[in-house]
Amino acid sequence: MEESKHPCYNADAHHKYARMHLPVAPQCNISCNYCNRKFDCVNESRPGVTSEVLTPELASQKFSWVKENIENLSVVGIAGPGDALANWDVTRKSIELIKAKGEDIIFCLSTNGLMLPYYAAELVELGIKHITVTVNCLDPNIGARLYKVVNYEGKSYTGVAGAELMIQNQLKGIAYLVEHGVLVKINIVMVKGINDHHIPEVVKKMKELGVFITNIMPLIPAPGSAFEKFPQTSMKEINEMRDLCQLQMQQMRHCKQCRADAVGLLGNDRSNEFRMTKPEPEKSVFLAKQIGKEYKIAVTSKHGKLVDQHFGHATEFLIYQVNDKSFTLVERRKVEQYCSGASECDDSDSKEGRKNAAIQAIEDCNAVLTMRIGYHGQQRLLEHGIVSVEYCYTVEEGLSYAIEQLTMKKAI
Repeated sequence: MEESKHPCYNADAHHKYARMHLPVAPQCNISCNYCNRKFDCVNESRPGVTSEVLTPELASQKFSWVKENIENLSVVGIAGPGDALANWDVTRKSIELIKAKGEDIIFCLSTNGLMLPYYAAELVELGIKHITVTVNCLDPNIGARLYKVVNYEGKSYTGVAGAELMIQNQLKGIAYLVEHGVLVKINIVMVKGINDHHIPEVVKKMKELGVFITNIMPLIPAPGSAFEKFPQTSMKEINEMRDLCQLQMQQMRHCKQCRADAVGLLGNDRSNEFRMTKPEPEKSVFLAKQIGKEYKIAVTSKHGKLVDQHFGHATEFLIYQVNDKSFTLVERRKVEQYCSGASECDDSDSKEGRKNAAIQAIEDCNAVLTMRIGYHGQQRLLEHGIVSVEYCYTVEEGLSYAIEQLTMKKAI
């Protein structure tokens, strides 16, 4: 069966088979309060992020390139960076061009489901057997807190009206897909205090509709989104909810919340190796700023060039001394990694010692510069007077940005 080779639908497959996402769909027809689709973040891994947006022709060329170099490629998906069905013409053309190559490949796509009643029949006719729909609630009052704007048939809907329209179309489209043999996966973003109590009801309804699997994901407070100050949902809370909902139906537990241009195994994104276009470097606007004092900043980096590592994944911190004129690497401090994967990054007592050791290792620093850090980690560091700065480009650019953040906080 095809799902045996789809890494998202089969936990055993994600160590064996690779997938690639084609970023051909930049437009979105809704505005979610938890989303900020920053297209050019080269190192960050979350939905809606890509280093390039491709035409169908370039997407077809990229597929051939990846297929030649990754023998275990089994899946081609379209997951944005906007919504696949809000860009249906380019989505369909991209799939058709690749299907014409005659390769043995599985096609899938992700959508918010708003346009499913329009395109579900075409999806079935096109032979798409795996479709992911993000359904965060069934109650329009909850939806009104999650969705800012819903754009549909030339009109914009907000509040309960927009959420109600969204939910109706999602349920209608999912029912059609399941009836016509499509394996449907449901993504649910868990936002504490808004939809967390409601998730078991969503899962129950999806089971009634015949959905294949549900995937409960943590809120990632994206900078620039309406929910950027919300606490990130911990993996302990996610796994407790998955355990509860497992009584209803199968739960996905190995999701990596992938980029819109992800390539390779779920746990080993190789998108940087397969760019069709050259990214333009971001410009530093802070290097000439006179900061007036020295700062000590800890950096998490895999190889010392990019800010490309999560705080909990670090096995060493690069310690930089920063003054008015220069950035100087003065020390490397080894630590024991306390988070070895999304399913293990929880708040269990067994990891407390390693967390405390990581914080103690940088107690003399003013800030930590990292690709990502959870809300609870940020708060723990603040208790020690350490500011967390999230960034996703070169170390030099990141240090400049960190200086700006420290200067602003000092001024406040």
